[in-house]
Amino acid sequence: MRVATDIGGTFTDLVYADDDGKIGVEKSHTTPPNFEKGVMDVIDKSDLDKEGFSTFIHGTTVIINALTERKGAKTGLITTKGFRDVLEIARGNRPDLFNIRYEKPTPFIERYLRKEVDERLNYKGEEIISLNTEQIKEIIDYFKQEKVEAVAVAFLHSYVNPDHEKETVKLIKELWPEVSVTASHEVTKEWREYERTNTVALNAYVQPTATTYVDKLYHELEKYSSGSQDYIMQSNGGTTTFGEAKKVPINMVESGPVAGIYGAAVLGEMMGEKNIIAFDIGGTTAKCSLIENGEVKISTDYYIERNDRSAGYPIKTPVVDILEIGNGGGSIAWLDDAGSLKVGPHSAGAVPGPVSYGQGGGEPTTTDANLLTGRLSSKNFDYNVDLDLVRDVIQEKIANPFNITSEEAALGIIRIANSNMLNALKLISVRKGHNPQDFTLVAFGGGGSMHAPALARELGVRKIIIPLASPVFSAWGMLMSDLRHDYIKTYIKRLEDLDLNEMMGQWNGIENEAFEQFENEGIKKDDIIFNRFADMRYSGQEHTVKVPVPEGNLSDSEIQLIIERFHELHEKNYTFKLEDTQTEIVNLHVTAFGKVKKPVLKKVERTTTLEDAKIETRDVYYEDPNRWIRTDVYERELLPVGQLVVGPAIIEEKSATTVIYAGQTLEVDDYGNLIIETEAR
Repeated sequence: MRVATDIGGTFTDLVYADDDGKIGVEKSHTTPPNFEKGVMDVIDKSDLDKEGFSTFIHGTTVIINALTERKGAKTGLITTKGFRDVLEIARGNRPDLFNIRYEKPTPFIERYLRKEVDERLNYKGEEIISLNTEQIKEIIDYFKQEKVEAVAVAFLHSYVNPDHEKETVKLIKELWPEVSVTASHEVTKEWREYERTNTVALNAYVQPTATTYVDKLYHELEKYSSGSQDYIMQSNGGTTTFGEAKKVPINMVESGPVAGIYGAAVLGEMMGEKNIIAFDIGGTTAKCSLIENGEVKISTDYYIERNDRSAGYPIKTPVVDILEIGNGGGSIAWLDDAGSLKVGPHSAGAVPGPVSYGQGGGEPTTTDANLLTGRLSSKNFDYNVDLDLVRDVIQEKIANPFNITSEEAALGIIRIANSNMLNALKLISVRKGHNPQDFTLVAFGGGGSMHAPALARELGVRKIIIPLASPVFSAWGMLMSDLRHDYIKTYIKRLEDLDLNEMMGQWNGIENEAFEQFENEGIKKDDIIFNRFADMRYSGQEHTVKVPVPEGNLSDSEIQLIIERFHELHEKNYTFKLEDTQTEIVNLHVTAFGKVKKPVLKKVERTTTLEDAKIETRDVYYEDPNRWIRTDVYERELLPVGQLVVGPAIIEEKSATTVIYAGQTLEVDDYGNLIIETEAR
């Protein structure tokens, strides 16, 4: 049996697939700060035979939480003489151009813990100044006095030649074996000094936290099942072993959310849909990503805490290209100083939660608004819902200032939340030159199916897919994922002057490194697949375009085809191409997959009728026009396959609700997915 768990801000999700292809789901509340307890709670709640686990896959928010809450280890940095302030200097560009009071983000490592060493390599990796090991010893003594818990090592040009970093790490481990230490070449082999230094600093900062968490979870699982293969989801959309995850925990910064994006791509391939907008609404955030021609986009230009006022912190590791906003079911509705209605980014979270939870929450949320308008039923809550209290809070906090009814205020909250989500969907589609009509919207998470039909009408999307197990779809995506490692190495060469033998030596070296890593993870050589890419640009340019590269030994004619492909992709991304300009490679990128056995999905067999699936008819408050409409409510698990449901209608399932508008139709496909056809504007 394959089991996957995913920790969210509000809920911890579980999905399992047995040997017969049967899919089962469960949810329980997230339990910060002891997140492993929430994982064990949801396993216990599922009543699964823990001894029967063959594979366990886990997605976690522990890393991003440690960063955003500043709850990592006290970290020291050892760097090349003259470069201790690279974290302070950062980049000159800033998001808020006309803000004369703009302040750069505060480094995670304070200046008194950033120490310099005499050593120097040139850009080719050739030694100019040898490493001063006596200074390393002095720094170790100083860090011990300051009670440092983790050490980051980042030397200039070590992405070309890591010898000085390796020597430093070896010395630290000999003199101070109990400290956590990370060198930059272990995390990334890309250039850009600030980004590389910040990445290794953040990796060291979270490493003790990650190690403690992974070890706790492993020991909890060991109590019940000692025979399972245990994996953790990475930010690149693949999995890795618990042991590898502890070495480079920064690769888990978006561990949970990206699994849903990857799952949407897998589902799209199964259903013949190559162009997908993946849309995930949870309790705290909404996330979206665009999948074109079945390709999940990966980027190493990832930032945390980046917004229109802050430059954020770069992380130079492969992350699925995902846009996240602070709008979810628990997002709080509030009035700003000008009296305008806002929703998010602050959330009521799991504790105390929305007002409807009855756990002490006193601020109106999107969930409360959906309940008051009849979209949600109080019967489906885990708590005893006081609907009068929900109405009173919305009336007092939102409706009274506008002199409107509580229902109109609730609908206003939903509209503002939808507007925020619509802007995010436009940013990844329309703003990047894509026509949403060419894409299918795959909506999941606890709130995805609730809001997707309204958003599709506004965006122009004609087809929506609500997957089976949509509330826990990120965990479902983990079940369908392979082991994956990305190897990116800076290799700056003009293609016109390229030495093919030298470049092939670089490709082969990267792939041999991958073989060795997968062997340590128990993957056979025949189960490893490589995809090659080159990050390319025109000479004199700053930014690159990722271009697919054929496998095997390359010929001169294939190099010309790569150049032609680069021109095409550059024009697609930037609207122009310069065919007479020299081109150059900046990075070599190998994506390596270790294929693992996945569950085979079974077709749904139902003999029910639409009348069997009908639960009730209730009043639902819809927009366009603002009025109550008698709406049929159906149970998802009893809906017959292939039979049309005409909107308006409500489809209820455990932990999620789908709202169908007038003019929209829904049917269940052979695998239990809901297919919604919409009259897009």
